[in-house]
Amino acid sequence: MFSEGDMAVYPAHGVGLIEAIETQTIGGIDQSFYVMKILDNDMTIMIPTANSENVGLRAIISSDEVTRVIDILKERDIKINAQTWNRRYRDYMEKIKTGSVFEVAVVLRDLFLLKEDKELSYGERKMLDTAKSLLVKELSLAQELEETSIEQQIEQLFC
Repeated sequence: MFSEGDMAVYPAHGVGLIEAIETQTIGGIDQSFYVMKILDNDMTIMIPTANSENVGLRAIISSDEVTRVIDILKERDIKINAQTWNRRYRDYMEKIKTGSVFEVAVVLRDLFLLKEDKELSYGERKMLDTAKSLLVKELSLAQELEETSIEQQIEQLFC
């Protein structure tokens, strides 16, 4: 599915570079792994190639999908759940863990809109930053633009 040098997205960690594809013997069985370096924090992870789809490893989104992400961010006719912050936090964390760029966009939009009405908890502020970082990195690669340019575009959507 991926080759050395490909960029891919790993759920909750973000965009990374497939640095190598290695075979290791585990329990007497040869297994193939993607060796991926996460761009945001230089963390290196190994993902079994046979299991990569199950864990949510996916390619960078296309330009058509970028338009869909922007549409999600622009959506204002939504109802934010009036649940406690920790319940909201758990729900948003589940969305981020799916690895879907569209779910991450929903989390970012909802937290930005919630921030207009009330002060976010520490956890929610961290999650807002995480969702923003995940989106900025992937959108910048998908559109071949600087991250600062994407960040400004996102900020303008909420001003």
